[in-house]
Amino acid sequence: MVQVQAGGVAGEQLRSFVERIERLEEEKKGIAEDIKEVYAGAKAVGFDVKILRQVIRVRKMDQADRQEQEALLDVYLHAIEGGQRIRATDEVMAEE
Repeated sequence: MVQVQAGGVAGEQLRSFVERIERLEEEKKGIAEDIKEVYAGAKAVGFDVKILRQVIRVRKMDQADRQEQEALLDVYLHAIEGGQRIRATDEVMAEE
């Protein structure tokens, strides 16, 4: 097939990219709806969706980044509390 060019742009190739992006956008919309339904199901059985989203975000992080973020959080909270020691998450979990 001969590529028709308008203003230096290959029309068929451009159309192919645009149509592919449109299909992927539709799939993305469907997946977003599926995710929303899963969160609704979790909420229906008593899970806190805000915390669930945070768990998902943290699990995406690599271990070193997660540890760095937790350490900085501890330092910042320690600073705002006027030097009082803030217990690490691991310490709180060990007590439960």
